[in-house]
Amino acid sequence: MRKLIACAALFLAAPLALAQAAADFPSKPIRIIVPFNAGSGSDETSRVYGEIVSKMLGQPVVVENRPGGSGLIAIQTVKAAEADGHTILLASNSPMAVNPVVMKNLQYDPFKDFRPVHGLSVGPAALVVKADSPYKTVNDLIEAAKKEKRSLTVGNYSEGYQLIGAWLGTAGEVEVSHVRYKGGAQMVTDVIGGQIDVGINDFNGVVPLIKSGKLRALAITAGKRDETLGDIPTMIESGFPEFETYVWASLFVRSETPDAIVKTLADAFHAALLSDEGRAYQASRPGKPMMESMDEMGEFHRREYERFKRVAEAAGIKPQ
Repeated sequence: MRKLIACAALFLAAPLALAQAAADFPSKPIRIIVPFNAGSGSDETSRVYGEIVSKMLGQPVVVENRPGGSGLIAIQTVKAAEADGHTILLASNSPMAVNPVVMKNLQYDPFKDFRPVHGLSVGPAALVVKADSPYKTVNDLIEAAKKEKRSLTVGNYSEGYQLIGAWLGTAGEVEVSHVRYKGGAQMVTDVIGGQIDVGINDFNGVVPLIKSGKLRALAITAGKRDETLGDIPTMIESGFPEFETYVWASLFVRSETPDAIVKTLADAFHAALLSDEGRAYQASRPGKPMMESMDEMGEFHRREYERFKRVAEAAGIKPQ
């Protein structure tokens, strides 16, 4: 009987302890674990919004860079931390929606191990060619390869961009030869030099090169045209129904984190994105803020995963 009473007491005490933890949150500095090097776009974004949030919540927000392992090092760091909201993962579409599709024996489950807090940034990918390329549209590119009975050389620098390249091949019914780069800079250099037919890049990262006349964008992967360069069509407009996907970054915490703490964080980052400081930062760089939070972000995350899963299956890509 005493054991039963003790177990009941512990059972009743657990919700009270969680409620108290939520009421006291944050009780120490908040860490944002970033799987990229310092100076990257996502690193800068997390620092800007983190500074705004620190003023709102009254605790420092510290960014820690843990690059490597296709995001695994950062992910394991957050998995090993307490599920108390004081350790946040900044993750992009690659580790959260692409790795589960293309990697075998993944050491984490992005849906079971983590829960979304709030989006930060979102934008389309772009299919780019050299400025004086004879190809003016995506269909020009595909038809030329078919006419010349050759494969398209498509540059990429991540599994996500490679899947978009594979999607181009299946949607256009053309063979694709993937050319993998360590980073976007070298790939763009080869596109400009005509070493490859087309490159797939974060649209926001190539806007300056398009504006300066060094690159031409044939299409972007958003559902509608981008206001920055409204003359660039979408893949859907180019004749490829459902060809829609995004490059995004969002904040996640461990799945066991109490609802009240997640909501506190989500509300704080939502307010940061809407603040004068947040809007000034957004105006200084290409791309758009991502306003989805919690359940909305979770639904978006699931759609992106399911989309890439269908693309991989259609292209015959197996997890490796």
